[in-house]
Parts: sequence; structure tokens; C-alpha cells
Amino acid sequence: MILFYILSVPVILSVISFFAKNLKTLGRINAAGHLSVMLAAFYFAITSKLPLNLFNLFYIDALSVFFIFVITIVTFAAALFSIDYINKDVSSGNIKEKKAKFYYALFNFFSFSMLLVPMVSNLGMVWVGIELTTLASTFLVGFYNNKTSIEAAWKYIIICSVGIIFALLGTIIFYYAVSTAGLAKTLNWHQIVPFSKILDVNTVKIAFLFILVGYGTKAGLAPMHTWLPDAHSQAISPVSAMLSGVLLKTAIYAILRFMVITNNCVGTSYTANLFILFGIISLIISCGFILLQKRIKRLLAYSSIEHVGIIVTGLGLGGLGWYGALLHIFNHAATKSFMFFGAATVVKKYKKDNLNVIKGVLNAMPFCGVMLILGMFAISGMPPFSIFFSELFILISGFTQGRYFISGLVLGLLAVIFAAIVYHLSRILFGKKPQEIDKSAETLSTKLSFLFLLVLMCVVGIKVPIFLNKIILASLEILKGNYGL
Repeated sequence: MILFYILSVPVILSVISFFAKNLKTLGRINAAGHLSVMLAAFYFAITSKLPLNLFNLFYIDALSVFFIFVITIVTFAAALFSIDYINKDVSSGNIKEKKAKFYYALFNFFSFSMLLVPMVSNLGMVWVGIELTTLASTFLVGFYNNKTSIEAAWKYIIICSVGIIFALLGTIIFYYAVSTAGLAKTLNWHQIVPFSKILDVNTVKIAFLFILVGYGTKAGLAPMHTWLPDAHSQAISPVSAMLSGVLLKTAIYAILRFMVITNNCVGTSYTANLFILFGIISLIISCGFILLQKRIKRLLAYSSIEHVGIIVTGLGLGGLGWYGALLHIFNHAATKSFMFFGAATVVKKYKKDNLNVIKGVLNAMPFCGVMLILGMFAISGMPPFSIFFSELFILISGFTQGRYFISGLVLGLLAVIFAAIVYHLSRILFGKKPQEIDKSAETLSTKLSFLFLLVLMCVVGIKVPIFLNKIILASLEILKGNYGL
């Protein structure tokens, strides 16, 4: 069964990491394993008859497949980028070889926990899966074991644990609503959805509010975002890409499952208004911090808060906004991972992350400099890159509904953020490189990780591939409450 293959490969790779003798070979095995997982996810997406119910424990529909595919893309790219990145850390003395092997074990445990979330059918198990992602990623945030990384790890686990407690309370309240409605005592979302209209409206409203605040904390929604800039900037760089690219999206996945039940029970306006409120707040707060930011990885971290705000705003607008939000989940995962790889390469070369100090990247690192120029425009939403079109769909949805204030505000904030990101990154890209920085080229594995994501960003920017469009359209039916498709 392909599903079990996708789950078992990270577990096997995690075990292998403790017994491998050659670190570079381990990195290549890890990348090859995640390539096979990504290809398996792609094959599963185009061939499997959905929905798929296994032992009433795993329930896979189009929405599940969409998130699984996004996760496997980013984890493969991060595994490929890790080969040279971890070797350089060992050769420079930043970490020992034993700790490097531990990194690969944690990397795969983290990957396994994220893949588990969209596969399980029980909302309680979704909560367990997201809690596992927190435990695995905490060690990766504090991986370098210095003062700032340890502080970021503690901040991450404390704030996210508080959030996850709210999510647990919301899940319990949902269970109470189901049990008091005379239904079978279950938390399997595919069994709850058909009968969600008979649930108590007020109870479901309270439950969803807890869910949105709880999982919204893990998703990086403002004002519950305070852990994110520290964690993303201090985590080992390949993991920063995974945190921003897909970890935030697993929390959004959980919110979507509860949104379907809530919408069927109380109507769409309740969740839509909450989404727009938190989305706009996230955009405003991220805009302010992006304007004033001085460190490159923190700049990208606040950009993640911005894009989560865009996604949630799209979900609130509905219609074409839902399509744009799902497409933006894919686009942001690829583009932000691409940017974190670029930032990591620059920081490792210059041994600094201050935007006021780094100069002449294009001269010192021609390939990485070109990639950062492309990524700078891609993450800012310029055509022909993919993010432009998902943002455009969301804006079109708002304007066609006559929600001119919200759409105009989003457009204005995006324009300011675009100018800020171009200003910050152009300062480090151009100019003369410092004399102590030698001109160098990236290794093949590093270049391939960039090029792989760049192809995705460009291809989806030109035309959404047929299979991806089909998955997104089928996922929209799930969000509408139409199960069995």
C-alpha cells in the first residue's frame, strides 16, 4: 500500500541515520528516500480512487492528498539541501558528526509527524499528530544549543503548547456537541460532517473559536504569532524551510477540517468573518515588522506571517478565494523554502545575518545571488511566478463580491510589503563584496534544491498543472461539505 510506504520511509530513514558510517552517503540516502516518497505521493494522487478509508483509522480524500503532496515536495527539497549544508557544519566544527546523524533522525521524525496529520480520520489524532510536530521541531529549533536558539526553542514550545491546549479544549467541546446531539460518540470527521447540521449552534461556535485560536497559534496567525520569528530564524536552516513551508500548513489543515463541520452547522459567515479578521491583523502586523526588519531570516519569518494572513483572508472571502487560498498554500510552500535556502547559503558564507552588513552577494555568490533576485520577486508576488496568481485570485474574489475596503486594504499592504522586501534584499545583493569574502560556487546538491523549487514556482505561475488543478477542485468540494468525491 502506497500510503504505508509514504509513512514508513521517514521512520526507516530515521533508524538508518544512527547506523550510517559516512555522513555524505547518509545525506544522499536521505534525499533519495524523500524523492521516492514525493514520487509515491504524486502516483497516489493521480491513481487512487478517493475517498479511501483504512480500518476507520486512516481516511484519505482530495484535501488529504493535496496536503500530503505539498509536505513531500518541501521535505524532499530540504533533504537535498541538507546534504551540503550539514557537511559544511561538520567540517567547520559547528557540530560533531554524531550530532549531524541525530539531525537526520529528527528530520525524519519531523517529516513523519507532519505526514501523519492529513492521513488520520480522527480529529483527536489530528491533535496528537500536530503535537508530535511540535516535539520533533523543538529540538531542531534549538539544534545549535546556543543561548539564542535555546531561548527560541523554549519560547516555541511554551507558546505552541498553550495554543495546542486551546485546540484540545475546542476538540473536546466539538465531541460534546456530537455526543449531546444523539450521534455515535466519534471524532472521525467524515462521520460527523453528514450530521453536522443537527449539532448545537452555540456549542459549535465556541468550539471553533477555541480551534481557530489554538491551531492558529501553530499556524502563525497574529496576534498569536510571537514564537514564529524566533523559531524560524534560529532553527537549522533546512528545517526553517520546513517550518515555514509546511508546518504552518498542517495547522491550517486542522482548521479546515473543523471549518467544514462549523459551516454546515452555523453557516459560512461565522467562520468567514473570523478568518478575515485574523487574516487582516496578520497582514498589518507583518507589514510593520517587515518594514523595520534588519535580519534576513527574521525578514522571511515575518513574511510567513504575511502569507498565512493572505491564505486565511482568502478562506474568509470564499468563492474563488478558496481556490486562491489552496493554491497559495502550495505556492508559498515552494517559494518560501526557496528563499530560506538562499538566506541560509548567504548566512553560512558571510557568517552574518544582518541586512545592514551583508553586501555584494551577487558578486561573491553568482548562482545564489541570481536565485535570490528571482526569489525576491517571486515571494513579493510578481508575475510570472506562482504566488502572483494565487494572490490575484484572492483579490479578484474580494473585488467581485463588492468587498472593496478589505480587498483594497490587502492590496495596499501587499504593495508596501513588496517594496520593503525588494529594498531589504537589493541592499545585500548589489554593491562590492567584502575583501575577506572569496568568490565561490554552490555544490550540485544545493543547486538542484534551488532549481527544483524554481521550476515549480515558474510552471505553476504559467499554468496550474492538470493534476494539481484537479486535486484543488476536488478539495474545494470537500470544503463545501460534499464528501464522497
